[in-house]
Amino acid sequence: MSTNGQAKVLTHDEIARLFAAMDSPRDRVLFGIMLYCGLRVSEAIALRPGDIKGSVLVLPAKATKGKLATRQIDIHPRLAVLLTAYDNGGAEYLFPGRHGRGRLARSSADWLLDQVLAYAGLDGVGISTHSFRRTALTNLSNAGVPLRVIQEISGHRSLASLQRYLEVSSEQKKRAISALAY
Repeated sequence: MSTNGQAKVLTHDEIARLFAAMDSPRDRVLFGIMLYCGLRVSEAIALRPGDIKGSVLVLPAKATKGKLATRQIDIHPRLAVLLTAYDNGGAEYLFPGRHGRGRLARSSADWLLDQVLAYAGLDGVGISTHSFRRTALTNLSNAGVPLRVIQEISGHRSLASLQRYLEVSSEQKKRAISALAY
């Protein structure tokens, strides 16, 4: 958790260390989907192979938190590479559960991340499965992507709920004040 009680936003170094510590293509795809598409862990584990249509991830409304609308998210080139290296064995879900039945449980995704964090030497720094989503959305905002576009990607019902989600650094606030030129 960050100092404001929200999931920690990952640094570039932490992202590199985490993915280097993942030895399973499944784990890289699971956490890659959350990082590159801004998905919640519950949305990621509910995906089926057919939800990937070419270079677009189609998140059915029934798999989303509010179950309001289907979201379509372009697949980042780095995620496309991870997907190419992954074979789910023909299971019904993109991330099958034990023995290939059902889908991966949320608690299993948490456990997988705990193992990776320990291996990467990042346990105890406040990283959670939700950090991947919050990192994606914060980085989109920092890159100047309009909030309305980020809202479409994230599936937040309102801009107000999205804005509470985004981390603003002290450096960003400093640059904003120094931009006042009068």
